[in-house]
Amino acid sequence: MMLEPSIDQLQEKINSKYTLVTLSARRARQIQDTKIIQIEGPTSAKNVGVALEEIHAGKLTFISTDYKERR
Repeated sequence: MMLEPSIDQLQEKINSKYTLVTLSARRARQIQDTKIIQIEGPTSAKNVGVALEEIHAGKLTFISTDYKERR
């Protein structure tokens, strides 16, 4: 079974696997609560899959808060 988008494609958008998991899980909860999806015709039936598709489409991003830069 091949997952789409692949982890390699997703890491081109967000290079940290931890950030990718956290971001997609939070977005999946939002989708579950609001039923609002930012892409048309998602191929995934699951909310986490839809969130990953949104990341791949560039509809979902994050702002890095590097604590080292704050000092």
